[in-house]
Amino acid sequence: MQIPHDRSPSTTTVALAGLFSLAVAMGIGRFAFTPLLPVMLAEGVVDLPGATWLATANYIGYLLGALMCSAQPLLWARWGRPPLDAARCVRGGLAATVLLTLGMALPVPALWPLLRFLAGVGSAVVFVYTSGWCLGRLTAMGSPSKTGVIYMGPGAGIAVSGLLVSAMVLAGGSAAVGWAVFAALAAVLTAVVWPTVRGAADHRTAAPAAAGRFTAEKLWFVLAYGLSGFGYIITATFLPVIARETLPPSFWLGLFWPILGVGVMAGALAATRLPRRVDFRDALAGCYVVQAVGVVLGVWVPGLASFAVGSLLVGLPFTAISFFGMQEARRLSPVAPAGLMGLCTAVYGLGQIAGPPLAAWLVHGSASRAAGFARALEAAAASLVLGAVIHLVLARVWPRPAVQ
Repeated sequence: MQIPHDRSPSTTTVALAGLFSLAVAMGIGRFAFTPLLPVMLAEGVVDLPGATWLATANYIGYLLGALMCSAQPLLWARWGRPPLDAARCVRGGLAATVLLTLGMALPVPALWPLLRFLAGVGSAVVFVYTSGWCLGRLTAMGSPSKTGVIYMGPGAGIAVSGLLVSAMVLAGGSAAVGWAVFAALAAVLTAVVWPTVRGAADHRTAAPAAAGRFTAEKLWFVLAYGLSGFGYIITATFLPVIARETLPPSFWLGLFWPILGVGVMAGALAATRLPRRVDFRDALAGCYVVQAVGVVLGVWVPGLASFAVGSLLVGLPFTAISFFGMQEARRLSPVAPAGLMGLCTAVYGLGQIAGPPLAAWLVHGSASRAAGFARALEAAAASLVLGAVIHLVLARVWPRPAVQ
């Protein structure tokens, strides 16, 4: 499969380039670890505390990458040089993801935390710059409705990675084989989008800039957006492990992660169908509530059906939250939106970092792993409900101008 790459790529080409870029950076670079984790635990190459550290290292890298994206224009300006080109940052992040994913196939566990950390940095760089580049290009080309296609990328990567791991387990493959297969897939997708991701987006999104004057409205919005990072990350890190701790052995246990990925894709498409008159903050509040229900459904009502529905509900709002959040950041900071995008992504990253250590601590202090994970998921769901309340209050204290 190859994306056409003439001198003036179509809106479909731009949207697909964004989809594939996020599939590599998020679906593989970040979340291929989740379906492979039960395999790594079964092989004994890592234990649960070690797995928690690997996940946390990735999320710390994601935070650092987001901060770099937000701050780099100021640093380059101080040195008297123009900011980095967005398209080159996307390409560099994708190439790094391929190499870092391949590195996880090496039998050198001492290197894995560093590799996961750097993969997190690359994921944030690709997410921020792909969002800015694609949103800018599609808006300038008069097709903002196609931006939802971009955010199908993480879901596609999650679904494919989960199915590949299920097939690999049936074939008796090892975790190292899985990492190598994911690296090969990432390399193919990177080669597909490479010719398309070039040139500037528009004058507002070619590269991140400062977020502008920081107001109370922006502060509360960033905080609420960050709460969603904590709210989903325990499920996104440990879903297959939680399922195996809570339910009896079954072939279906390996399908909850792909179901989550399908939900991500469906939610991204549905987000673009939302009427323009709906306030993005109200939409975010609704997404948070749906995700909160999905987070706790499987542990409150254990069973294959409830885990499947819960996985779908966690996935549906996953990138829809990113879609609405980035659109709201553009509204709040119209002159330099990518700066606020980077800040939101950084605070989101802080929420992610807090998730796995809290889960490990609660599991360690509970009578069973299942009980510990249940407590962690309840805390995650509570943070999502709090975030929903903040968004609802924001929409009423600072109403946006009417949209025709």
